Amino acid sequence: MSAEPLTLFMFAGLLVGLFMGHPLAFVLGGVAVMAAYLGPGPQVLGSIINNLYGRAMDNYVLVAIPLFILMARFLNDSGVTEKMFQVMRLLLGRVRGGLALTVVIVSVLLAATTGIVGASIAVMGMIALVPMLRHGYHTQLSTGVIMASGCLGILIPPSIMLILMASYSPVSVGALFAGALVPGLLLGTLYALYVLVVCFFKPEYGPPVGAEERAETGLGELLVMLIKYVLPPMGLILGVLGALFTGIATATEASAIGVLLAFVLFLVFGDRKPRTCYRSFLEASKTTTMVMFVLVGATAFTGVFTRGGGMRVIQELVMAMPGGTAGALLLMLLLVFVLGMFLDWTGIVLLSFPIMLPIVEAMGVDLLWFVVMVAVVLQTSFLTPPFGYALFYLKGVAPPGVEIVHLYKAVIPFCLLILLACGLLALFPSLVTGLPALLLG
Repeated sequence: MSAEPLTLFMFAGLLVGLFMGHPLAFVLGGVAVMAAYLGPGPQVLGSIINNLYGRAMDNYVLVAIPLFILMARFLNDSGVTEKMFQVMRLLLGRVRGGLALTVVIVSVLLAATTGIVGASIAVMGMIALVPMLRHGYHTQLSTGVIMASGCLGILIPPSIMLILMASYSPVSVGALFAGALVPGLLLGTLYALYVLVVCFFKPEYGPPVGAEERAETGLGELLVMLIKYVLPPMGLILGVLGALFTGIATATEASAIGVLLAFVLFLVFGDRKPRTCYRSFLEASKTTTMVMFVLVGATAFTGVFTRGGGMRVIQELVMAMPGGTAGALLLMLLLVFVLGMFLDWTGIVLLSFPIMLPIVEAMGVDLLWFVVMVAVVLQTSFLTPPFGYALFYLKGVAPPGVEIVHLYKAVIPFCLLILLACGLLALFPSLVTGLPALLLG
């Protein structure tokens, strides 16, 4: 089979397998094996296995993934994240839309401490959605801000996605962490401004916390809670990022430091039961295994795709786009956006980077800027139907009366805000490249 029909077969097979409900890792691997027999021949699978061991299994940077996942589990199971929300909620209780602003702020903090989207959305859904609805908040505003803010976990450092991106690109983990920090905070700021504007014009969408509830907690008690429940997790994340940005530790070493500090917080704030600790290790192992299975399947898929001539087909398509470099970049980011409707970020990164990065490098575009742009666009992969994971995470913990159609409508303005952020990053590339240049030279 020639390159063009093989390319169509592989992408069609990928979509068919996903729509049938099969796991992404096995769809990728299965399509790769079938395409190998139809295209370059089964002998290509041997070289792919060698490439997998050389590029993935011996990659020291990837050790940071299970460590950061374990750090996130310890923080989540310690209960400190829930207490952090209650403190921020009381601090902003007098502001219109204060509960929604609290969700944004705490989600940014959760993104910088846990980095697990499912955990952030589930936590916010369980501890924030019911109080917001009970206090008269608009359903779509409440659910939309929880889902969009929860997705910041894959963008704001330390992000597992950024570590995986760094391992499949020439950009270092430290540079990616620094480059994604400002865009992540920019998105959080846009979400907060959206809440303030909506609640200014429609006060009934976000009434403030009642005076009786605010009076139950004095200022002194609130400050003690702030020091006790907000500063420790923030100290953890600042220590991890500081070790990375200053060059004291590599990503792997910093993740090990983070696990140790998170375990200390687990001992201080958690129930300290061996059963809970065992569950943290078990859940971290499940998440890590899922990531590694997808990595193996995607490596096989892209290996067969490249050997079968698919890389050349995509390159010719991209380079033929009108508008030159700008048109080609727009097409690639549009493809990432469309793939986000069907795949999770792991599969998209492992599928697209081996194809797109050589094209971007050949065009002379800054790879750091492009990788961060992809990371920002991938925020939509959790929000856009039909396979937006954030929709299903929140639906699983939402109270009766919150239907999936409410969630579909709720994500529309936040997807538009993500696209607005992409436009700002395209107009002002220094928002991405400025901090890495300042910190890393």
